[in-house]
Amino acid sequence: MDYATLNNGIRMPILGYGTLRIPVERCAECVSEAIRKGWRLIDTAKNYANETEVGKGIRQSGIDRKELFVTSKLWFKDYGYESAKRAFDATLDRLGLDYLDLYLLHQPFGDVYEAWKALEELYEEGRVRAIGVSNFHPDRIVDMGFINKVMPAVNQIEFSPYFQRWEDKRVNDQYGVQVESWGPFVSGNRPELFSEPVLQDISKKYGKTPAQVILRYLTQQGVVTVCKTERPERMIENIGVFDFKLSVGDMAQIAKLDKGRTMSKDHRAPEDVKWFHTSGIALPDLVGRGRYPQDDAHRTHEGEPRSVRFRTAR
Repeated sequence: MDYATLNNGIRMPILGYGTLRIPVERCAECVSEAIRKGWRLIDTAKNYANETEVGKGIRQSGIDRKELFVTSKLWFKDYGYESAKRAFDATLDRLGLDYLDLYLLHQPFGDVYEAWKALEELYEEGRVRAIGVSNFHPDRIVDMGFINKVMPAVNQIEFSPYFQRWEDKRVNDQYGVQVESWGPFVSGNRPELFSEPVLQDISKKYGKTPAQVILRYLTQQGVVTVCKTERPERMIENIGVFDFKLSVGDMAQIAKLDKGRTMSKDHRAPEDVKWFHTSGIALPDLVGRGRYPQDDAHRTHEGEPRSVRFRTAR
């Protein structure tokens, strides 16, 4: 495993195991299996409604906690100074951990600055080893740098061959913020992405799969990358990207796949921002079964079509 060094000196694995949309009944097993297969960065969030299962999987793995890098995220409905601290305590309780390695503001909405003050204090108290943000555009990163005591260590953003945000990365790099990719396989467009002739040809050249080529393309250029799978053989496949190096020419070909637009939600588009505030929830069916019943962030927005209500915010 290769590592990125954050702006506070902490080393972060450059590949991470994501847990978004893993069925709750399989989550602990998948996390435990991934750790046994060599994954050390485990990524979850309050909004995924699976922190309890992730914590169980960590314990079942038998791996020393110090060997792991555990990330969770604060949902924006909990932004605010006191509410952020309460949410952090609840996250630790659900995970069954004494500290986090990384805690992120999940979205660039709501009372970002009061929430960040709370994260700064948690960091100063040693309860979290690094703090950061998710889905923040470069202008917000610059703003954070001028008005806060602690600069974000990480910015987790959508980043894939179809949406290559190299200019965003340049600005984050300039301010010492490590870019981390979510959605490297473009979620629902994964079959389309994997069948791209360029990726097929490069995969054959190196004796690798399209997924491995994508992960190598991102990590080779310093992008920490989180991906998800429930299949043990894919866990092995996805982590097997450190025994080859893409040529400059091959990377130039992959760069041409960039469509220059999000494949998910646009965090600056008014309608998408409205969606986050009204329907940007995770797994609302779990709320009805008593999971996180106290959390407003997990309640359904009545009146929305079923297809909208059951989408998950990344």
